[in-house]
Amino acid sequence: MTWARPQRRAGNKQRGEGVLWDGKIDESQGAAAEPDPSGWKTSSAHLSGITRLVRVGVWVLVASGPVLGLLAFFASSRTVPAVSVPAAVPAASSPVGPAGFAELYVSAYLRAGQGTERDLAPFFSGPVVLSVAPGARTATHSTVIASREAEPGYWSVTVAADVTVQDEEGEATRLGVQYFRVGIQATGSAGAGGTSQSDGELAGYAATSLPAQVAAPTAIESGALAYVSDRGSSNEDPAVAAASGFLTAFLTGTSELDRYTSPDSHHLQAISPVPYTAVTVTGVRDDFAGAGQQTVPADGTELHQLVNVDATDQVGNKVSLSYALTLRARDGRWEVASVDDAPAIRVGSAPSAVPHTEDFGSEADTAPPTDF
Repeated sequence: MTWARPQRRAGNKQRGEGVLWDGKIDESQGAAAEPDPSGWKTSSAHLSGITRLVRVGVWVLVASGPVLGLLAFFASSRTVPAVSVPAAVPAASSPVGPAGFAELYVSAYLRAGQGTERDLAPFFSGPVVLSVAPGARTATHSTVIASREAEPGYWSVTVAADVTVQDEEGEATRLGVQYFRVGIQATGSAGAGGTSQSDGELAGYAATSLPAQVAAPTAIESGALAYVSDRGSSNEDPAVAAASGFLTAFLTGTSELDRYTSPDSHHLQAISPVPYTAVTVTGVRDDFAGAGQQTVPADGTELHQLVNVDATDQVGNKVSLSYALTLRARDGRWEVASVDDAPAIRVGSAPSAVPHTEDFGSEADTAPPTDF
């Protein structure tokens, strides 16, 4: 058998066309697809594989449907833990309202007298009969010194009053400080001294009786201060001189504070308007246990002072004052770093109770004068 030489058609110029062998096309050559411009190759075999994968995926989803449904059911029936919500903390009751009401009540009570009992009606609604003459007693000053909530909304308040009496001739005599305790009921929010936790409720106050005069609080003796050394008042001591210059500028405004303060003491400002025209240091104590320091120690060294001064006011009165200062060494001189909030207490030194000897009787000289 003789094979004829394959003849190519003139139009067979592109890849992928079939080759004619004795008038038959080679299908294996024609089966090759032309490359897709996107870069993906497409063929009947490739499409057949994708179809099988899709079919398998569909059956997997169908088969897993009941399983997924059971899982969702059990997940939804699982108990969800409750979210813990912190309990609301009741607001603390404030003594400010009852204390202020009690102070006004005591002042009105001291002024009232026979025939003016109605002046107490805004404070106390009970029956009142007074025997003292109206205006025979007055409180020139008063302040609350103790306030305690005896039960919710009910307060025990102690008021200190500087009492002056006037005789029939109109001569006034100062009796000194006396103490009065009153019971005050409060309504409204806890911030007003009441029991309601709502801020919208109106506050109200009422005294439950006339005031009761009581004894003065227990007197105590303060603990020892930390200033162990007496430095006198001479400006020959650099620390005393620094304190004197600072307090003169602070109280009289005659010079700038910056001359006497450390660089980080910008919060210190002179008093304005100026209250005094002159300042004299009368004594200085400090917490340095050694002898007086005529030379300034190393930078950063601190010294705590208690400085007593006599300040002369605008009309010539000399007013005695005490200042607790902290000084810091820098560049061979002392500078004021701060005016302390209170004199320093020696470590471990506690106050002690002393017998109270004041007697607030009818004699004016039995009570020492007290300034508020």
